Amino acid sequence: METIDHQQGDQSRADRLAHYLLRAVNKANFRFGLLANGDRVLVAVSGGKDSMTMLDLLHRYRRMAPQRYRLLVAHVVSDWHCGQAVPREWLARWCQERSLPLYTPAVEVANDIAEGRSSPCFRCAWQRRKALFDLAAEQSCAKVAFGHHADDIAETTLLNLFYSGRIARMEPNMRLFDGALTVIRPLALVEERDIVPFARASGFPIAGEPCPEGLTSRRATVKRVLRELERESRGVKRSIFRAVEMHKRALDQVGEEAPWATPTHDDL
Repeated sequence: METIDHQQGDQSRADRLAHYLLRAVNKANFRFGLLANGDRVLVAVSGGKDSMTMLDLLHRYRRMAPQRYRLLVAHVVSDWHCGQAVPREWLARWCQERSLPLYTPAVEVANDIAEGRSSPCFRCAWQRRKALFDLAAEQSCAKVAFGHHADDIAETTLLNLFYSGRIARMEPNMRLFDGALTVIRPLALVEERDIVPFARASGFPIAGEPCPEGLTSRRATVKRVLRELERESRGVKRSIFRAVEMHKRALDQVGEEAPWATPTHDDL
């Protein structure tokens, strides 16, 4: 996993890189129908490079998007260490400067994890998502934006294939709770290798240690496999994405229910 060192940032370079990344966001918006006029979008921001990049791009995208939408920012505060992030005070200032309302719901998972009731990653992620979905309902947000990018989607596809025997991925646009809430992934067509230089140029003061569970998980194993494959072909992740698209279209043609109709934890 890429890490970001704290730098002052280069605003002109960040603007140039943002222009390139916004093309991918715009393509994802039109391809997957992510945004609509009048949307209130709750942006889930852990404070890491991916979610900060998503938040920055969605804020910039409002200037060019054909849809008019409002952004609300959610940063879930946990009592369990979970990776690198910008300081909470810095995030609050960043949002205030852009007139973006910031909400900081809190979750407590340390006791459950310490007692071994479930895996740390599953328990932490489940509680965070619950807090986000509850906040979305409270603030009348019909959409929640997650910062998963093309690498995450490719990794989930391989995880489902290798460990569950399913051809399924994280969907860029996923309706939940009978359509009451929609999860969108604006970075679905953006690769991690393009996020890293933007985060550096933007000077996001990301600090802390990587999540300890992330180094030994199944996802970490799949990430290493993809990295090895990409040494021979830089288009591996795009090929995986296209394969799932073709599989989905084939199922639609024969009228079969897609395996992602009832998503698993990893698919979310």
